[in-house]
Amino acid sequence: MSVAAVAEEVKPKRASEFALANGLQVVVIPDHRAPVVTQMVWYKVGAADEPPGSSGIAHFLEHLMFKGTDKVPTFSRIVAKNGGNDNAFTNHDVTAYFQRVAKDRLPTIMEMEADRMANLRLTPQDVATERDVILEERRSRVDNDPGAILQEQMMAALYRNHPYGIPIIGWEHEIKELDREDALSFYRRFYAPENAILIIAGDVEPEQVKTLAEKTFGQIPRHGDAEKRERPTEPQHESPIVVTLEDPRAGRTTVQRYYIAPSYASAEPGEAEALELLMRVAAHSATSRIYKRLVMEDQVAASAGGWYSDSGLDSGRLSFYAIAGQEHTPEDIKAAIDRVVEDLREGGVTQAELDRARASQIAEYVYNSDSISRMARQYGWRLAAGMTVEDVEAWPERLKEVTVDDVRAVARKYLDDDNSVTGILKPEPELTSSTDEDAAPAAGGDRS
Repeated sequence: MSVAAVAEEVKPKRASEFALANGLQVVVIPDHRAPVVTQMVWYKVGAADEPPGSSGIAHFLEHLMFKGTDKVPTFSRIVAKNGGNDNAFTNHDVTAYFQRVAKDRLPTIMEMEADRMANLRLTPQDVATERDVILEERRSRVDNDPGAILQEQMMAALYRNHPYGIPIIGWEHEIKELDREDALSFYRRFYAPENAILIIAGDVEPEQVKTLAEKTFGQIPRHGDAEKRERPTEPQHESPIVVTLEDPRAGRTTVQRYYIAPSYASAEPGEAEALELLMRVAAHSATSRIYKRLVMEDQVAASAGGWYSDSGLDSGRLSFYAIAGQEHTPEDIKAAIDRVVEDLREGGVTQAELDRARASQIAEYVYNSDSISRMARQYGWRLAAGMTVEDVEAWPERLKEVTVDDVRAVARKYLDDDNSVTGILKPEPELTSSTDEDAAPAAGGDRS
């Protein structure tokens, strides 16, 4: 079946939702193709909600949640003994915990997850040990990776007032000061049923899940009203910023560009969908504008691409990158990216490009729907950012409504150099020709 045919046959899975008396939102996505289930609990709290001076506490608490309770002292070990796997991740806006198990083990896993929502126990030794783990994680993933260092500095420059500029893992000097009371205070404030979403996807029915949820999560008292997220807003930016890092560990020169843009949660109707398709044309795969221009035509880059970070509560980000070819300077790469961006601002995209991008995007959605874990994440991200089940399931139809004029409008509005940061990573001069190793932009990951 062609990509276009797949796009036309989109029939989103219909999720069921209900709320428990204590405020817990529950979403069930039935999928009976295999006798397995994915459980995810999404807390509407992330690194951007941390108290000033306590950067990293959201991620730190995520690690500490695996220390267990009096009833379940070894969470992951019990999941593994039941034939499943589990993990967690922290973002600026959410913290999520997930397990994948055989469907007959769901009652056990749900009881365990409910237990640690209410009964986490932490010893001073637990906290001290895990703090060292976090510090080592920061050293290995950030301090020892020049690409990650650059991205951290770019984010700090892009968000001058909003907490998105603070790294999710935290600043090292603040991580060192986090203690047991910091973790428990954050836990007591945010880890409550009225501040969480339970997603169950797989070989289940809504009534079955409702019975189990009421028996487990339903026994946890509501803390009160759901936490209001009150964050500083970003001021008007008046000029572009360039951040340069020279590091002997870098391979070839890399140039990155970030633009502040709205997310699905913060955009005006239709804008996020138009941005999605804009970046699909501009920077997705070897057929994209930036790849064809920089790699195939101008031959100034060994690789080039980009993406749209669309899941933030308060804003999103448009990103481009290029890895320099041999004998090409950062100025060559920066000028080439500028030309691609200017073409998008002035000329937008063609109808043929838009049609291909839309068909490809919807086909990818259909293929991802084959994975119950990916579907659970898709719903979880959107719902945790304040969107609805209807918003999630209407997304393919909204993509079909985007026009070339819509794409041109968002390109002109959001590819604004005054709202941008350009990052340049290059080897120290004497090491420029010592290695051919390419360094792609670093990415975050799940709990190690």
